[in-house]
Amino acid sequence: MLAELHRVEQNLNRVILGKATQIRLALCCLLAEGHLLLEDLPGMGKTTLAHALANAAGLSYKRVQFTNDLLPGDLLGINIYDTRSAQFYFQAGPVFSQVLLADEINRASPKTQSALLEAMEERQVSIDGETRPLPSPFFVIATQNPLFHAGTSALPESQLDRFLFRISLGFPDKAAEKQLLQDESAGSRLQLLTEPLSPEQLRHLQLQVPKVAINDAVLDYILALVHASRHSNEFLPLSPRAAKAIVRAAKAMAFVQGRSFVTADDVQQIFPYIAEHRLNPQSLAGEHPSSQLLIQRTPCQL
Repeated sequence: MLAELHRVEQNLNRVILGKATQIRLALCCLLAEGHLLLEDLPGMGKTTLAHALANAAGLSYKRVQFTNDLLPGDLLGINIYDTRSAQFYFQAGPVFSQVLLADEINRASPKTQSALLEAMEERQVSIDGETRPLPSPFFVIATQNPLFHAGTSALPESQLDRFLFRISLGFPDKAAEKQLLQDESAGSRLQLLTEPLSPEQLRHLQLQVPKVAINDAVLDYILALVHASRHSNEFLPLSPRAAKAIVRAAKAMAFVQGRSFVTADDVQQIFPYIAEHRLNPQSLAGEHPSSQLLIQRTPCQL
């Protein structure tokens, strides 16, 4: 199964050129059953990455363009009255998919943004007093433009905390961008994806991640990082949910790298992408001053 996962990773690297680190983080997020926030300038490949990840994992995919007039019912669905049968029937919204792309999420109103909170945390939605389960797996990929762009508003801390990772693709290097220009007439790069996983294969991989061993010394290091954030006035404290997220993500990173145990390097590798948007919500993706400062200040006793 690990060989199939690495094949998927290689295929994704053929679609999104020169972004091996971001692709590996996105795969770790999927395997750890988290949600992914992509923050960058328009036209950087955020939507392509989301679509490619869904296709490579063999999952159903729906995209919602978030605007300031999008309503919660447009996202979750509504009950519609049928005059012929004199009954209500439920018209499901796009949230009822295995992968939901919330495109430009920070252009929507807080009311619509908050409609995702229950879905992302509990994998269910409550509509007109009735709770409806979401498909499994359920993976939200949200994109947002930088806050200095017109029409954007900051996501509240409670919403940011629902995302396991926040990453930025950044500009491609010169060689990758030249290849993109050369391939401009060749059609969508999504055509390069071959032999996707089945949902059953993906679920099997997800079930292997919790089995990755993590010893007390690594757990103590994670706790030291978390507790250091709670004894500083420079940034917001990391919650127990954030600590559990670090453990899950570190296990996923170890699993992707073919190991059955977590090391301190795994923790340090994923920590900035998990912690920065929780420590400093106003920071830009791709910049990790707060999380790097915590790593520097917290000795690793291993």
